[in-house]
Amino acid sequence: MKRSVVLSALMLIGLAAGGADMLAQQSATPPPTWMPDIKFARGREVVPYLEGWIKNPDGSFDFVFGYYNRNQDQDLFIPPGPDNLITPGAQDQGQPTYFMSKRQPRIFRLRVPKDFGEKSVTWSITANGHTEKVVAKLIPAYEKEEKFIETNNNTTIEFGQEDMNKPPTIAVAPPASASVNTAVALAANVTDDGLPKPRTVRFDDPDRPQQTAEPEPDPLARFKSQRNGNGGGRPSGLRVTWQVYRGPGKVTFDALTTFAANGKAGNNVRFSAPGTYTLIATASDGKLIKSQRFDIQVK
Repeated sequence: MKRSVVLSALMLIGLAAGGADMLAQQSATPPPTWMPDIKFARGREVVPYLEGWIKNPDGSFDFVFGYYNRNQDQDLFIPPGPDNLITPGAQDQGQPTYFMSKRQPRIFRLRVPKDFGEKSVTWSITANGHTEKVVAKLIPAYEKEEKFIETNNNTTIEFGQEDMNKPPTIAVAPPASASVNTAVALAANVTDDGLPKPRTVRFDDPDRPQQTAEPEPDPLARFKSQRNGNGGGRPSGLRVTWQVYRGPGKVTFDALTTFAANGKAGNNVRFSAPGTYTLIATASDGKLIKSQRFDIQVK
C-alpha cells in the first residue's frame, strides 16, 4: 500500500515537472500566428503595386501604380531596361527610375488605349537580386475615379452631403542652377481654401491624456486591442511632401515633409551625381492633394 502511494506521488511530481517544462517551452516559443516586426536597412526587394485604374474622358485608361521599397535606408536607381521593365512595349514608358525607401503610393500612371479590352501589362522590378512584378488588367473591382485618387482612397461625402473642400494649389519654379553635393533651395507656392479647418490641440487641457513612454511590447503578445493615441501633438495645416521620381544619383532632402507659412513651403535638396532629376512636390490640406512634377539639371 505504501509502495503504491509512493509511486503515485512520484508520478504526480513527474507530471508536474513535465507540465512546467512544457509551459516553459510554450512561453519561449512564439505562437504560429506571430509575425515579427522585421525591418531591413538594405538588400531587399522593391515591390510594384497596382493602385487601380481610371477611365479618361476620351475613352482611354490610366493604370495607377505605386511601389514599396522594403529597404528602410536604401534608395535605388534602376534605369529602364531588364531590371525595370514594362511589357509589352518600349523599355522606357515613363516609369520611375529612382525608388525611395518605404511605401510610395500612386506615383506612376501608364495610359492604354480605349480598345485595350482584356489585355494586360506587367511591370517588373529587380533590386538587390530580387525580382518582383505586378500584372495590370482592367478588372472592374479596381476601377477608381480621379477624386478617389486625390483623396487617398477616401470619399468626399460627409454626413450625407458633398464635402465643400477643394484641393490646394501648388507651383514650384525649378532652380536655375544646381551643382553636385551642394544644397539647392526649393520653394513651393501653395494656396488653399482653408478647409478642412486645422485641428486645434490644447496642450494645457488638464483632461488631455499625457504622452508617456511605453515599454517594448512583449513579442508573445502581439495581438492586442486597438489603442487610440493622443495624436502626439502632430502639427496640422497645409504641407508639402517631396519625392524623387527619376535621377541618376542619391537625392537627399532636408525634410520629406515641410509645412507652409504665408503661402510658401521651402526645402533644401542635394544631389550626389550630375544629370537630370525629376522631383514631385505634393501639397496636402490634410484631406485632398495636388502634385507637380518638375525637372532639375545638375552639373
